[in-house]
Amino acid sequence: MATLAEKLFKEIDSMDGSVGYDAVIVCTSTIQQEKFWQSRLQATRGQAAREGAIILAVHEDWGPDGAGNGLGTLYAYTKARAKAKESGIDLDSKLKEGWAVGMYHTAGKGTRLAPLPGSENNNKPGVKLPSVINLNGSVAQLTILEAVIRQTNSYAPVRKGRCSVFWGDQIFVPSAGTPQSGAAHADILACLGPMPSAEEWMEKGLDKYGLIAVNAQKEATQVEKVDFPTATRLLASFGTVEQVGPSLGSFSVSAALLAAFLKEFHSELEAKQAKMDSDPDFWMPLTLSGEAYCSVMKQKGVDVETSSDHYGRMQGFKAKFLATTPGSHSMLGAIDVGPLADCYWWDYGQLKLYLKNNMLATEHSEEAKALHHFMRITSRTLGSEVGGTVDDNSVLLSSRFLEGAVTNSVCTSVTAIQLEVEDCLLMNVTAKKIKAKGCVLYNVVDDSEEGLELEDGTVMVNVFMPGEDKLIMKSTIDTDGGKVFKTKMDCNPFSFDEVYKQNGSVDVSAATAELNAAASALAQTLLPPPPPTLSSGMPPAVQASGHRTSCAPPTCTIS
Repeated sequence: MATLAEKLFKEIDSMDGSVGYDAVIVCTSTIQQEKFWQSRLQATRGQAAREGAIILAVHEDWGPDGAGNGLGTLYAYTKARAKAKESGIDLDSKLKEGWAVGMYHTAGKGTRLAPLPGSENNNKPGVKLPSVINLNGSVAQLTILEAVIRQTNSYAPVRKGRCSVFWGDQIFVPSAGTPQSGAAHADILACLGPMPSAEEWMEKGLDKYGLIAVNAQKEATQVEKVDFPTATRLLASFGTVEQVGPSLGSFSVSAALLAAFLKEFHSELEAKQAKMDSDPDFWMPLTLSGEAYCSVMKQKGVDVETSSDHYGRMQGFKAKFLATTPGSHSMLGAIDVGPLADCYWWDYGQLKLYLKNNMLATEHSEEAKALHHFMRITSRTLGSEVGGTVDDNSVLLSSRFLEGAVTNSVCTSVTAIQLEVEDCLLMNVTAKKIKAKGCVLYNVVDDSEEGLELEDGTVMVNVFMPGEDKLIMKSTIDTDGGKVFKTKMDCNPFSFDEVYKQNGSVDVSAATAELNAAASALAQTLLPPPPPTLSSGMPPAVQASGHRTSCAPPTCTIS
């Protein structure tokens, strides 16, 4: 029998871009991001979205408080449907005929990941990871969103005729495989286990999670972060609870339920002012008792009259929907991903987690091997020219340096004459000299003669805005960007929030091109590229471009 590590490693085999959703909808924050992702995801099909997938990037032009992920999902679908129609595709009909549609929400400032999203001109899902792909014949770095699409592709074959909704800042490898959807009109991903005792509830810290509970009839419901006695009281009318576990939030809905939702919330979608989230505004009022729902919402600050009215509306919707929809499907089910401890979770939503999960690549554990497999790191010096020394832990991808030492570090698309780094994460960095320990350098182009010599624990990024001077923004690996987002740190010319506002109208594609051009020009000066050679060192997708691989160019197009 295969070990758990072998099972998880094999699960990654299906995350290779050969299978995936027929249509990929990306919900962005701005029209500039929409244009960027429409172009980018079309160019990387077969490496993120599957080859031949229809890419439908849209942006949420809603009221000031946003639509919430419930109405936001419905609104993104309506915009994607209109965009598909422009290309002669009837998305509603395709979904009914059995297309699998994947939707990815990417909104948010990414305050806890600051200053990295600012370096991507507020394009949070465009933050880079240590993996190389082929972008229009050049080497580029895989982005967080592309990684999430690659990972969730494995659910597409078991979700025909459904729209699946995901969030774009974490990758998970499920130990339970990818069970078939379809027993319920809606289902939600969860880490399920047997109903625990009060003691086990505390030991597992279940009071800190939004939870999914499943009864003997395989029907699911949801409760917010509650203690054991409260959960028991709220679920008293739900029947015998056989399984319970933390919710991942990601869900899928049938074509019939999606169409009914669009009809029910037509007025809200037209007005673009209301805000509704899927958990408290869809799943909970559809599956909890009225008393339990109003109790939960009261804890969230919603008065009983408001929650009671919404509960009545959703119960009326449910009764009408089930009465007019053929089949005996339940309203909400759960799809198990396996116990938390048995899955791999690579979260990139916070700076400390971004650093931790990228530095995992330096390890030699079973999980690190799985990460290498997912990121297609087939060699620890893949496509790199090493002029100094590199220890057995470090990973260099598409990088070049002439002298120095790399110790326990991850370097992707780095060009330097002298490189002296230890316990560092370097992403897209070009400089004459780099000396750092325990640092994060991201999208940095330094043309100074002295190069970069940083204090231990420094986080440094550059921000390129067309027509403006390059910004140099810093932080530390111990600083929570969310807590200081509106505070100008002494080392910076602006606060992270001020940079966010400056980035508001920036053309993401143009800014990325300016960054690439600056890095390319400096790299050509520092280390002129050697003659092209052929090699099997790079992933097949990159080899296909005919790009040299024995020493990747210092002019890699990074996007």
